[in-house]
Amino acid sequence: MHAVRALRVLLRLRDFRSLLAARLLSQAADGVFQVALAAFVVFSPEKQTSPAAIASAMAVLLLPYSLLGPFTGVLLDRWRRRQVLLYGNLLRALLSLATATLIVSQAPDWLFYASALSVTAVNRFVLAGLSAALPRVVDGQEQLVMANSLTPTAGTLAATAGGGLAFAVRLAGSDVDAFVVLLAAGFYFCSALTALRMGPQLLGPDPARLQPHLREALLSTVRGLREGLRHLAERRTPAHALIAMALMRFCYGALTVMVLMLCRYSWAETESEGLALLGITVGVSGAGFFSAALVTPWAVARFTAFGWIAGCAALSAVLLPSLGLFFTPGPMLAAAFVLGLSTQGTKISTDTIVQSTVDDAFRGRSFALYDVLFNVAFVGAAAVAALMLPPDGRSATLLGVVTVLYALIAMAAVRSARG
Repeated sequence: MHAVRALRVLLRLRDFRSLLAARLLSQAADGVFQVALAAFVVFSPEKQTSPAAIASAMAVLLLPYSLLGPFTGVLLDRWRRRQVLLYGNLLRALLSLATATLIVSQAPDWLFYASALSVTAVNRFVLAGLSAALPRVVDGQEQLVMANSLTPTAGTLAATAGGGLAFAVRLAGSDVDAFVVLLAAGFYFCSALTALRMGPQLLGPDPARLQPHLREALLSTVRGLREGLRHLAERRTPAHALIAMALMRFCYGALTVMVLMLCRYSWAETESEGLALLGITVGVSGAGFFSAALVTPWAVARFTAFGWIAGCAALSAVLLPSLGLFFTPGPMLAAAFVLGLSTQGTKISTDTIVQSTVDDAFRGRSFALYDVLFNVAFVGAAAVAALMLPPDGRSATLLGVVTVLYALIAMAAVRSARG
């Protein structure tokens, strides 16, 4: 009820409504585009999908976040953020049209990936711009806290809804990948139009606060990241938590590639059936993420943050081989729920540890490094899985390696909890 009342107060603010609408349309488009990319790479009848192709798709989706993330703030503090939302979404709409054209024309894969990479690279600026603009459309600290709590959740729900819409459209036929990408382009265009409801100067930044030279601003960002890395290296507690989170993310990424291959080649006779199974698996894993949000506050209070990380890793180590070695949909769905819960539970715990143990002056830089580590671990896992998985996705060796990693994380987290 408190969240509903807070949202009602915020929705009375015209500029907040406009910014929220731009976010919802933009993130819905992201959900559509990501599902379209995954469906085209993995489930197109004309493609013989390989783990390497899946790893490439994951790199396209995540590497821009990792490589551009620390530097987006420097540029966003030099450009009018309303114009970033307007022109960024217009550019993504045009790039999505180009991507759809490449799908129809059966262009070389490298050209398709280059186009898709451009869409996701621009996305990093748009999302950062939405967050940076939020203080300009609310009144006071209390409303800002409410907005920071509600808008990311609303955006995630919009992305999930967009992905669900893309799944539904894709299941309607095997030759609609280009149409799904065009649907994403339409959402991006609508988000750009929504940005026009706000004045060009409304979202900042204040020109008086800019660093005079872009080169100096970029160099200061590099120096800041280096100092943040040194700060983390000197503090064992947050460093250990980040390593645990990266390894948990690595395991989740490797198993994601395995499930994609199982859906494509082992569990279904047609591409449409495989895509439907993938949608169910993603939904079950998402339920695990949601459950972690409910359980983790109680678990951290009861067992400490490192204790809960140890429990999450131990749960995965015990249940993964007992469920996964069947390589059948039912047990794997149960494993997807458990892994969603344990991965998100570890992330929430790691967030708490970093927030509470890193000096405030280094907290922003620490989370920038955290973001890089989080995504690079997932892409790296996809690359390793590409080397280990057979075409049908059934690999007891990969399951064994991941199980050992989970066990090692659990033991290290127990030591950290005691120390």
